[in-house]
Amino acid sequence: MTQTVADVMQLIKDQEIRMLDFRFIDPFGVWHHFSFSAKEFSEDVFEEGLGFDGSSIRGFQAINESDMILFPDPTSAFMDPFFSIPTLVMICDIYDPITHQPYNKDPRYVAKKAEAYLKQTGIADQAFFGPEAEFFLFNDVAYTSGANTGFYQIDSAEGWWNTGGGGLGGQVPAKRGYFPCPPVDSLQDVRSQMVLTMEDIGIEVEVHHHEVATAGQCEIDLRFDTLLRMADKLTMYKYVIKQVARKNGMTATFMPKPLFEDNGSGMHCHQSLWKNGNTVMYDEAGYAGLSDIARYYIGGLLKHAPAILAFAAPSTNSYKRLVPGYEAPINLVYSQRNRSAICRIPMYSGSPKAKRIEFRAPDPSANPYLAFPAMLMAGLDGIVNQIDPGAPIDKDLYDLPPEEAAEITNTPGTLDAVLDALEADKDFLLAGDVFTEDLIDAYIDYKRISEIDAVRLRPHPYEFNLYFDI
Repeated sequence: MTQTVADVMQLIKDQEIRMLDFRFIDPFGVWHHFSFSAKEFSEDVFEEGLGFDGSSIRGFQAINESDMILFPDPTSAFMDPFFSIPTLVMICDIYDPITHQPYNKDPRYVAKKAEAYLKQTGIADQAFFGPEAEFFLFNDVAYTSGANTGFYQIDSAEGWWNTGGGGLGGQVPAKRGYFPCPPVDSLQDVRSQMVLTMEDIGIEVEVHHHEVATAGQCEIDLRFDTLLRMADKLTMYKYVIKQVARKNGMTATFMPKPLFEDNGSGMHCHQSLWKNGNTVMYDEAGYAGLSDIARYYIGGLLKHAPAILAFAAPSTNSYKRLVPGYEAPINLVYSQRNRSAICRIPMYSGSPKAKRIEFRAPDPSANPYLAFPAMLMAGLDGIVNQIDPGAPIDKDLYDLPPEEAAEITNTPGTLDAVLDALEADKDFLLAGDVFTEDLIDAYIDYKRISEIDAVRLRPHPYEFNLYFDI
């Protein structure tokens, strides 16, 4: 992996690079890019930057202040594994050309500030994240929405609805997709291609497998890394998965709930804090081996969970997954081994180094440069203010008696509700200037106008089943 400008320039020479590709992310998690011929590229770019139109990117600048500058990060360089022409990719940071300062609405800058703030607190000097992003691989997708029409249609060779004829049988029954062997799991080679491609560009992968849902739900788990680097890697991960899927005649989606009556796709986030090379999460005498710092971190996650979800489960579709009555991580409690709690303490290993917290409500529609800092800032607020998470609940929360279930608080049930929570509870995010008011306000405005209202104002196809003959 390159570390310096000189490393990048040498790599361009050694690999006979013909194109340089520059990428940056918008507040809603979409990667953007443009390319330069290597003949036009010089190391001056690292000092002078590259201009672009910020008004054409959602959530960024007004048209009268559109000029922005990108500065490529030499430590992020990787060879694009899909282009036929040798192309070197670099992830960029966004700057204001007038102030020459980093841009407050650049999600990658938020991640950098979160890491800096962690060190300022003295609590720890590194935050490690390990997301488990699930996704679907479909064979055919169609959708549209107009004044007089609206529909979607999804198909997969694995879908249980294809057992009626014309195929080979052996489809995945609803909720029966966890760990079946081939040929029921028909996606082994595709996932392996994804893993090997990730390894080729410097992403460490731990495991891949079929997930619970029918119709091609999969999971590939990345080895944990520091907050910023993991946000970079998760963005690269999504890119690789989508590209490999296309090359195999399929399409990948990180939409959390594309199917009715089957599991949605989550992104459980493992996280831990370290100082001077040692974990601060472990105490042999604590519940599940947790230190007081770890318990307070959980307290912060539980207290601020509704606001966190504005970034960690940021779509209207997210709340088709986070619903009561299904196996969804909506219960604001913590527990060891217990997948029905929003905070789980994995107990696979007794090693202090393995002690971590798994926050289970996020989904892969999240922008990791915002979601990871939101979780970290909530945890740090819990530590600073010694927020007690209460007693753990080591019961199946999906099967509690009604009187016990009524005592447990759930996550909000709509995107609108979590945006309200973010407006009411954002001070913990503003600490250390990690998040800024202008970023939060622009994010909320866009979500309400372009997503919530856009969905709310359109007739739903199922409303015709309910009401057409009234």
